[in-house]
Amino acid sequence: MAFKDHFSGIADAYAAARPEYPDELFDLIAACVPANASVWEPGCGSGQATRGLAARFAHIHATDPSARQIAQHWARAGGANVTLAVEPGERTSLPDASVQLVAIAQALHWFDRDAFFAECGRVLAPGGVLAAWGYGDFVAPEGMVEAVADFRALIDPYWPPERALIDAEYAGFDWPFPALPTQSMWLEAEWPLAHFLRYLSSMSATARCRADIGEDPVARHASALSASWGDPGEARTIRWPLFLHLRRKP
Repeated sequence: MAFKDHFSGIADAYAAARPEYPDELFDLIAACVPANASVWEPGCGSGQATRGLAARFAHIHATDPSARQIAQHWARAGGANVTLAVEPGERTSLPDASVQLVAIAQALHWFDRDAFFAECGRVLAPGGVLAAWGYGDFVAPEGMVEAVADFRALIDPYWPPERALIDAEYAGFDWPFPALPTQSMWLEAEWPLAHFLRYLSSMSATARCRADIGEDPVARHASALSASWGDPGEARTIRWPLFLHLRRKP
């Protein structure tokens, strides 16, 4: 099955630079799903969410359509309760009614949702939960608003249209199961300048811009971003708005 591959070409940067999800997120999910659950994590990327899931649930079947992303997955170095597979989000090798949780992090907007929701209905056991979450664009740190705005002005035309679904926090989706209570949160990271610039390089819009103009947009703006950051070795707080949808299969 063809898929919209925005990240294979930047798999190294993605694995090295993406932020970690907060314990609060996984605790909310764990309050709805037993610890002995088997979990399917489609669109797992290089494993930013898999670690938190593996710490709370019995077994994780983590899949991604990108072989390069799976090759960078942290569990390849030894995740005893994680299996990895190159599979699309719309189809998995898992048997019917075999998992109690489907957990999808920052990836649902790339899927054929009708096909994916049908697959969730197939693999989820009765009473199982679909958890889907994502985070919007980061809040510019104090003193960096102008420099970040200039960088964004260059890359914003290169965001894939699906990015708007993240900005809308998946509002209006035709979800297959009834909703469970949830809440908005913040994702936070403490990074030095070099890590922040690597994060900017891991964005799909950055990669598309680079391919189109033949110049690295991060390098073009690095001087202004560095000047507004201050001491490059000093960690600064980066924050992203984080949303979560929880749905339970009857």
